[in-house]
Amino acid sequence: MTRCWVVSCDFDLGGPWAGVNDLFSQLLPEIEIKRPDLLARHSFELVHVCPQLRHSLTVTNPTLTDVAEDDEKVRNYAADRAFRIVHGLIDLLDSWKTSYDCGTEWIIACDAFDLGGPLSQYFFKELIRRRSKKLAIRLIAAVKQGAIASSFGAVAVERLLGPDLAEEGQAEIAPEEVAKLANELVERVGDDRIEMQVHLPELIRLWKLAGIPERLFRWKYFGLAFYSKLGLYADSLRYGEGLLEMAAKYEPDNSRLRWWIIIKLLNAQTGVMDIDNAIALSEAALKETEHVPLAWGIHLYYMAAMLHARYKTPRDLAKGEELLNLGLDVIFKADISEEERHFRAVFNRNGVAMIRSFQGRFQEALELCQRGFNELDTHLSVDRHRLHRSILLYNIAQVYVATNSHVDAIKYFTAAMEMDPNYSEYYNERGSVFLQMGELEKAYEDYLKAIDLSPPYFEVFTNLGQCCRRMGKMQEAIEAYSRAIDLEPSQSLAFIGRAKAYEELGHAEAAIGDYTGALSHDGSLWDAFASRAVLHYEKRDLSASLSDLDSAISLNPGMPDLLRNRSVVLVDLGRRQDAARDLQSALMLSPSQADRLALQEMLESALTSETKEQSLAGRA
Repeated sequence: MTRCWVVSCDFDLGGPWAGVNDLFSQLLPEIEIKRPDLLARHSFELVHVCPQLRHSLTVTNPTLTDVAEDDEKVRNYAADRAFRIVHGLIDLLDSWKTSYDCGTEWIIACDAFDLGGPLSQYFFKELIRRRSKKLAIRLIAAVKQGAIASSFGAVAVERLLGPDLAEEGQAEIAPEEVAKLANELVERVGDDRIEMQVHLPELIRLWKLAGIPERLFRWKYFGLAFYSKLGLYADSLRYGEGLLEMAAKYEPDNSRLRWWIIIKLLNAQTGVMDIDNAIALSEAALKETEHVPLAWGIHLYYMAAMLHARYKTPRDLAKGEELLNLGLDVIFKADISEEERHFRAVFNRNGVAMIRSFQGRFQEALELCQRGFNELDTHLSVDRHRLHRSILLYNIAQVYVATNSHVDAIKYFTAAMEMDPNYSEYYNERGSVFLQMGELEKAYEDYLKAIDLSPPYFEVFTNLGQCCRRMGKMQEAIEAYSRAIDLEPSQSLAFIGRAKAYEELGHAEAAIGDYTGALSHDGSLWDAFASRAVLHYEKRDLSASLSDLDSAISLNPGMPDLLRNRSVVLVDLGRRQDAARDLQSALMLSPSQADRLALQEMLESALTSETKEQSLAGRA
């Protein structure tokens, strides 16, 4: 039995999640009836892809970043957080199809795949990579150039569907009729931001067809601002293309709107790490500050400072601090409320605290953050700017981590989590501090909580694997590492961790395979070569063991244990003179008297005709 789905990935027709929202809109009625628990478990992912669900589906575990009002939203999610949504949706499909449709082959036909946005394309590529075999899913990608599809195992064909709506509209509907449809839709949408998001692609398309660019301009600006807040920065920039030129043409007297377009573009450019263009835009905007109200420059000075001090390579800390100080001067001169002045000054000094941390001036960084937190407590009501207060506590915790002050770091992580209890990253990072302290049970609990609070991300599963391995829970460690590798197969740490767990369970072949997997992504891992060499030696594959030790030593020639191990292999191969040279080099590198005595004994043995059974030193 086969089920077929036909979806359109065209960004202009469906927005950032085009095609993905089509697929889930068709599946949701079935899932709601048979597995409503999946809707609750994946509510965060679903409302992003199908925003109309916000009317009926409550997002569980919202963070302060999610619920903060616009004037308090001082943190946007990192760009890679949007990719977690993709993996959460794939997990949802896995759970659903495994439960109710496991015997059915699915064929998903993606029309206009090459016109999809980055998240739409990423979803279908990752779905095929992660679950095509397990879930019996095949993808047909309709593209103009088949290379896009063939690169990830899909079947590439020409367009599946007929002419798109834009072409139909241009051929059959007069511009004035299209404008009437657009106005009717605008009236229905009103000020409902959910409906504005749902109908944004249609409104943009209709105003294009109507030939009324001044109305198109406003909806493109909505897309720029809205998707930047969601962390979909590449999509935000797509909406922002040409906006400054349109503002100059259609609203030349609206300098405030032009200013906010610049701020939103800078935010999105920073999000995709287009730092050179962001710096160029910020420098051009800074030249305009003398012609705009002082208060407008507050955001710009801070963002420009971060571009230089945080994101530029190499960092220009002096330039960043200079811009922050100019921004602070503006804060005290601008016509803003006293409450806003206190908050903006604290926010500005938090940027200086970051610079102090980069400079290794940790005590000053701590004092700036603590002073800022106290100032907010003194001058603002308890319900104001809770997000930034939690960030200040988190920043203090990070400084303590940098100085290995683990107890203090735990204290401030915990305080930040009390204010923002659903922020997954806090649990992941506190768990890592507990892990360094040897508090394995507490680390384990934090990692599990971090996993529960977020769509999946590979870092926390890797950390959980590290924790479980130290706890002696080897099978659970293997499962955690495997989950991490499923999410991000190019990371070496999870491969190495899983290899060591397999070794502990006596699964040598699986361990060799994972060391090989790690090295396929990073050939500079001398310890992976060394560990694989030991396993090859135990299997008596001496040539493979020697080859790995050669590689390990070329990468880390100052490690005496590697030279000692190679000498053992060389003796077994009958190459005693070569073994002796390695042992002599190891003697020169070994500071320990006990090690030197053991190496001297091995050297004497290698230079005689006696054969003594040796074994390789412990795995790296």
